[in-house]
Amino acid sequence: MSSSVYSKNYPDEKSSEVPPPEPASSSEHEGSSEEHASGSAETAEAQEPIEEIQTDSVAADAKADEEASAAAAAEDTAALEEARAFKARGNTHFKAGEYDPAIECYTQAIELAPPEEAERAVFLANRAACFAKINEQEAVIDDCTEALELQPDYVKALMRRALAREALERSEEALEDAKRAAEVDPGSKEAVAAVVRLEKASAAKLEAQKEEMLGKLKDLGNTVLGKFGMSLDNFKADKDPNTGSYNISFQR
Repeated sequence: MSSSVYSKNYPDEKSSEVPPPEPASSSEHEGSSEEHASGSAETAEAQEPIEEIQTDSVAADAKADEEASAAAAAEDTAALEEARAFKARGNTHFKAGEYDPAIECYTQAIELAPPEEAERAVFLANRAACFAKINEQEAVIDDCTEALELQPDYVKALMRRALAREALERSEEALEDAKRAAEVDPGSKEAVAAVVRLEKASAAKLEAQKEEMLGKLKDLGNTVLGKFGMSLDNFKADKDPNTGSYNISFQR
């Protein structure tokens, strides 16, 4: 008996194939976009307070710096006014010939005045005038030098330093100060007269230095020439009045 093959169908069983996913609806896409936009807005809002805090901090620092500068300026002004009061007292003592009290007053003014204040040069030059009266020439030079650092063309300081250097026989340096004073103030009779006087003193000093040098060279030459039975007396030096140079000739 032949067997027959029966094919069975199972209509109630589901297929093993997985159906493709259904595309998302437009409403879902819109919801995702809205969520992304909402997240970006929240991030921006979170950053805004930080920027505002930073701006407030910078403004506060600037205000603090401004207030500190104003306070410092007020202190400098008050200190300068007090220094001027001490200078006035010093002037009174100076006119009375009371040089030590005057020096004390000017010293107080110098110490009170702000270091870079130009008017401080006046206090220094005034104290230098006191030192000149008691013949403290090095102190005069020191005060005038410091005054000129604040006011390079301060004629009184230039002249007081020139006179102090002249008193110490430093005529070349004194001449430089006097010339500078005459350049700054051509109408200063004191400066012009000092230039003329110091030029003569400088020339005389230079001539003396030359004579001293020639004397030393002569001694050295005689020591060497003596070994050969000669001396510098065998040589005659004639000075040319026009050029200042010397002509050397040999004499037996």
